[in-house]
Amino acid sequence: MKVELYFILGVSYFLLSACQSKYEKKVTRMVQEWQGKSIKFPADCIFTRQIKDTVDYRIPDSPYKILVYVDSIGCVSCKLRLPIWKEFIKKIDSISDQEIPVLFFFHPKDYKEVRYMLKRYEFDHPICIDRDNRFYKLNLFPTNIMFQTFLLDKQNRVCLIGNPVHNLNVQDLYLKQIQGYTQENPVPNTILQTEREEYDMGIVNNGSIKEMIITLYNEGHYPFYIRGITTSCDCIETSYDWKKIPVNQKKSITIRFKAEQIGDFYRTINIYGNIPRKSLTVNFTGFVK
Repeated sequence: MKVELYFILGVSYFLLSACQSKYEKKVTRMVQEWQGKSIKFPADCIFTRQIKDTVDYRIPDSPYKILVYVDSIGCVSCKLRLPIWKEFIKKIDSISDQEIPVLFFFHPKDYKEVRYMLKRYEFDHPICIDRDNRFYKLNLFPTNIMFQTFLLDKQNRVCLIGNPVHNLNVQDLYLKQIQGYTQENPVPNTILQTEREEYDMGIVNNGSIKEMIITLYNEGHYPFYIRGITTSCDCIETSYDWKKIPVNQKKSITIRFKAEQIGDFYRTINIYGNIPRKSLTVNFTGFVK
């Protein structure tokens, strides 16, 4: 069955990116549980723009649809990643002639915070605010944000589970399912290293920005081609002006952390490219005072 085939592919990518067998087993159980499951939608979904004006929006009868569920647990900014979603929606629209809808369902604890985030990033895509959490009660979605985004088929059955803006490998799977996207002439894997797995950014004043430069080393036998970088939160940004690292050479990435909350912090970035696990995770710690 086609749905099962892509679930197998999805499991493979997830397992490659996991570091512990316990997590691998959890991911496998999660994917098996949701494989082919039918998603139930509330009868009267009301969509709005920036939680201000209601819009006459009907969920289209399309071959696929992308469903994003956001609950009230954790950092809203970390969950939304709105700038990246805007770019991903443009990509989906371009390959599907705007035929594939991206459906956002929110059950936020703080509506003002969500409204602020939508306005801040000029996100005017229709969203549904589920004040009574009916959508969750109908489906009992996973609590892990990595498993609260789904690619559904025409019958609203789950084809893929995973967040395409947090994980570029998952994004590839979405594109592959929707368009038959494949990579021609795959680049051989190389070995990418950093000076350390975890960097201490020290003490950062609240409201300020701390900048750090890290160095990547290509210790393999082939050039490293960077595909992109994802971050664990909007409060951390990256920049670089190169596309590849030749063999036995090094390049740098600038990390910018914006301190927004007092206390200890732990942030991560994932660097994607032609390396064995498809991505390299680098951690950053410190304290905001």
